Amino acid sequence: MPKILIRNLNNTLIDVPSSNDSILKIIQDNQIDWMFACGAKGRCTTCKLVIHKGLEQFGEPSENEQKFLDLGRLKENERLACQNTLQDDIEVSVADTNKFPHITYTD
Repeated sequence: MPKILIRNLNNTLIDVPSSNDSILKIIQDNQIDWMFACGAKGRCTTCKLVIHKGLEQFGEPSENEQKFLDLGRLKENERLACQNTLQDDIEVSVADTNKFPHITYTD
């Protein structure tokens, strides 16, 4: 069973049963507030994940992700939670630019 560890949310650990859901949906299904201004359509970068471990399991960036990489709005270790599914364990953080003011983060 794959796991998502969110480092800067008190090392929150999510066990993920087999699923084709996006990483964003999995995070939301676990009652974690995560920004997604465009409605999870891949049109912005507010749902981006900073990936610490497991980048290799993501495969090639989607067309939208590649556009944001080319524009410098995504770094090489960042991907959109709405555009990716989980294949194996990952360790991620909420990007500094996308943190909610009402949540205490543990950087």
